[in-house]
Amino acid sequence: MADKKKDGLSRKSFLRKMGAASAAMAGVPFLAGSTRKHQEYVGLKDFSGSFSANDKINIALVGAGDMGQGNLATALEHSGTKVVAACDLYESRLTRCKENWGDDIFTTNDYREILERDDVDAIINATADHWHKDITIDALNKNIPVYLEKPMVQRVEEGKAVIEAEKNSDAPLIVGSQRTSHILYEKAGELIKDGEIGELNFVEGYWDRFSAIGAWQYSIPPNADESNVDWQTFRKDLPDMAFDPKHFFRWRNYNEYGTGVAGDLFVHLFSGLHMMIDSKGPDSIMATGGLRHWHDGRNAEDVMLGLFNYPETETHPNFSLSLRVNFADGSGGGSLIRLVGNEGEIEIGWNSITLRKSSLSEEPGMTIRDFSDGTQEEYQKYYEEKYPEQRARVIEPNEFVYRSPDGYNDRYDHFGYFFESIRDGKDVLQDGTFGLRASAPALLTNVAHRENRIVHWDPENMEIK
Repeated sequence: MADKKKDGLSRKSFLRKMGAASAAMAGVPFLAGSTRKHQEYVGLKDFSGSFSANDKINIALVGAGDMGQGNLATALEHSGTKVVAACDLYESRLTRCKENWGDDIFTTNDYREILERDDVDAIINATADHWHKDITIDALNKNIPVYLEKPMVQRVEEGKAVIEAEKNSDAPLIVGSQRTSHILYEKAGELIKDGEIGELNFVEGYWDRFSAIGAWQYSIPPNADESNVDWQTFRKDLPDMAFDPKHFFRWRNYNEYGTGVAGDLFVHLFSGLHMMIDSKGPDSIMATGGLRHWHDGRNAEDVMLGLFNYPETETHPNFSLSLRVNFADGSGGGSLIRLVGNEGEIEIGWNSITLRKSSLSEEPGMTIRDFSDGTQEEYQKYYEEKYPEQRARVIEPNEFVYRSPDGYNDRYDHFGYFFESIRDGKDVLQDGTFGLRASAPALLTNVAHRENRIVHWDPENMEIK
């Protein structure tokens, strides 16, 4: 959580606290499969409400690519929101924003013009990773709330500057890794805290893909050139380079702008895990991987595996984590996270949780075949006395499936918490500190692999040891 309580912003009337109106949890059952003694629910947060014109949150989009426009569309599903401006370095995307949201929105290729506008109450920062830090800090310095796409920063050492800007600002920052707002992850966290799988000892997760688009081969417009792409701004402070549309439209493929498969996808798994078990992160990181299939000019790996050790804390025991991304997964791809304890496991998929309960038999069994006949007979008698036969027991259900409702969108909930923070001054879970603790181990996976070493990380102080 943030170190300080934000009492809300004072720039505009909509930032005043709105009184006692607080959304309640709507108890809607989504339990399937075996039932227990009591019905269980996955709760939905109600973000609906009516807001006056003065309470409307005017949003500006900075980075109007596919993810940015998708984020904006989701944000505008909330009542009391409006888009007033958009910024991008490709002219056609700004045209598309006007087609989607009206000719009256202001468009520019200079984000600083967005931050100078009096009608901008919050921004969505969905730029390439190498621009995350600067734009976010500039917005926070002007007390403009920021919804920042994950990972929070491109390099670990940039993180504390963002946290410092957040600390000195009256505006909230939320990092856009939406699994921390997912009702299924909240439910999984409850099950773990309730001891349903016993003591956690191992977690594994993967996010595999089997398509060109999934492997970041995004469409490149045939007419793209420096007349409609602001190439020099995109390159930021990198050395001069001739315009290359692959670098601009497929920037995730290049380490100059992106953070690899770990920064793109591991960070979601870290965010969800840290929320579920209230963890600050691992203390050691190992990795292996490489470029196995997508030899299209990229320098980012398409396969990455990471191993992470989580030390014992007040909130969880010592356990091991294994993560994987494979962009050439011939089995078809998919995503899963599995948490294993000494009494069961929880599997989290796209729209369901499966809880499987297990218990060790009280009888250990016998390994006596290598003993002599006399010793076997003696041990058999000893065993039967120590573990006498008991009456048969009813077999209770050991598998429970929880589902999210059709059409559920965790990104919608994530924006809901962001807007609550703007209006009511509520803390957000995924603030800068949480965001760095989730981003850092993902980014350090790249370091561990590329430098062929174990990286030791201090999750409390957020420093490389």
